[in-house]
Amino acid sequence: MEFENYFSVWNQLTTNQKNRIQKGLITRRFEKGTIIHNGNMNCTGLLLIKSGQLRAYILSDEGREITIYRLFDRDICLFSASCIMRSIQFDVTIEAEKDTELWIIPAETYKSIMEESASVSNYTNELMATRFTDVMWLIEQIMWKSLDKRVAFFLLEEASIEESDELKLTHETIANHLGTHREVITRMLRYFQNEGMVKLSRGTVTILDKAKLEHLQNE
Repeated sequence: MEFENYFSVWNQLTTNQKNRIQKGLITRRFEKGTIIHNGNMNCTGLLLIKSGQLRAYILSDEGREITIYRLFDRDICLFSASCIMRSIQFDVTIEAEKDTELWIIPAETYKSIMEESASVSNYTNELMATRFTDVMWLIEQIMWKSLDKRVAFFLLEEASIEESDELKLTHETIANHLGTHREVITRMLRYFQNEGMVKLSRGTVTILDKAKLEHLQNE
């Protein structure tokens, strides 16, 4: 499928606007683990995922990571074009969690069309509202949810994404997603194992009892 089938407001653009996007459009492939954008880079542009998976995270002053949202097929990443939205005041790093193919719409091209088209402007505002909802949900989880509930939720979410109960995850990876230390995650996973909820092996967490994890996250 081509770009126009993925970009949901394509049919609401003028011929001139379509031509400008197509002229500047860049197709890129990134291997798993590649940093696509970070706060120190120039404005990357809008990313529209054709296939794969991206992770957006922020870094603390101490260098700890915390995932703020993840992106999948057909998702658009706006924060990689933060230069067109001056109100964004924090640095976001975008990493390929899996091998990913995507399109990049140059920021200036998108900005000029957004200023001309009410449809594109509304679409952008809706995307931004969704991402900030994700961030607010994360803040709520950090403030009000205990770590055991957050780990349980993360494991269940990961199982849903991967469609498997055998998760190829290191303790460091989980810690990076949740904004904590590896040692804390190790202690928590060992507790889960002792309770019969998971089985641990090198680089793998296998879910044994989803019902227990679901009960724990909903307590």
